[in-house]
Amino acid sequence: MNFATIFKVSLKSLGRNPIRSFLSCLGIGIGIVAVILAMAIGEGAKTMLVREISSLGNNLVMLFPERRNQGPVSGGMGQGQTMTAEDAEAIKRELGHLVQGVSPQVRTSVQMMYGAKNWAGNVQGVSTDILGISNWTVGDGRFFTDEETRLAARVCVIGTTVKSNLFAADEDPVGKVIRLKNMTFKVIGVLESKGANNWGQDQDDVVMAPYTSVHRYLQRSKFNNVNMMNISLVTMDDLEDARREIGALLRQRHHLADWEDNDFETRDTTEIMNTIGSATGIVGTLLLIFSVITLVVGGIGIMNIMLVSVTERIREIGLRMSIGATPRGILVQFCLEAMVLSTIGGAAGVAVGVGASYAVGAAAGWPVLVSPVSAVYAFAISSVVGLFFGFYPAWRASKLNPIDCLRYE
Repeated sequence: MNFATIFKVSLKSLGRNPIRSFLSCLGIGIGIVAVILAMAIGEGAKTMLVREISSLGNNLVMLFPERRNQGPVSGGMGQGQTMTAEDAEAIKRELGHLVQGVSPQVRTSVQMMYGAKNWAGNVQGVSTDILGISNWTVGDGRFFTDEETRLAARVCVIGTTVKSNLFAADEDPVGKVIRLKNMTFKVIGVLESKGANNWGQDQDDVVMAPYTSVHRYLQRSKFNNVNMMNISLVTMDDLEDARREIGALLRQRHHLADWEDNDFETRDTTEIMNTIGSATGIVGTLLLIFSVITLVVGGIGIMNIMLVSVTERIREIGLRMSIGATPRGILVQFCLEAMVLSTIGGAAGVAVGVGASYAVGAAAGWPVLVSPVSAVYAFAISSVVGLFFGFYPAWRASKLNPIDCLRYE
């Protein structure tokens, strides 16, 4: 009996019990849906991670002052007083072969007022390099200049959230004067909207002003300390060299002895990506384990159905063997029946899984990526599962004695 004939006999045998065959396909189909969802959500999470990290800045390295502790309580990064704006200027001046932009940053919480409206938020004191470092663009008006930074001019640019809460919808904020705390600042520009990131933070709820102005008028600080520095490297290939040379320069400027620890901390986008990627990787692995368990359950269902089928068709097997069917032909037929069941279930599972992935992404607001490779991979898995779990029933059928089969009641 050739392969085509065996295939036709297999389909005819499966058609005798359509409900049982459907339930067997359903078990595998659910497992494949789980596999597709796990792979789509995992790839989508990686895409979201890359997008979020990219929104932080180009080839970004962040420097923070040492942590300040009050007794056993840590004050967190950025609370120390060990980095100054002069450090940022020195990095830009002396490490120009590695660094393409440096922006010191100071932050303060303020009440913003314009006319009868007010809004509570944070003011970021930055330098002009922040636009290139953090991918900001000015949609209306302009950004402040290096000269305005040097003179500590009372000018600022605002995000679209601040604009909508302080100004009327048809009012142009550029040129208007707002109050930050008890000081007046002139709005010279409005930033292009970035929207909320995937952690729900509104990136447009921001006011940027020269860091010198924030120091002088809002913090009223006698010192030129900064909360952090944003540094954009020429290329991330130079990350290790940049970290080493920045560290050496700051240690020299801060007069640290060889036995003293750094009084600053370094973070970069690669480090952040690895940390968050580990978390998303754990979630993806758990989803994949769940999918494998579901597939195994579906495979056990196929094995059970095939064992029942062998028992029900013992006389048929004996009759076929008595007229010339070989044990190998019986083995191939039952393996093929198991593979047909799992493959049909796999095909349906791929179709449902793709649709479910996009539905989950739309409902949760997550990006999902269903690649053709993952669909082919899932489909191939279904065939392998059918062959693996169908082999034992097929092997049992091929080892039956035709005489005993014909005597079976």
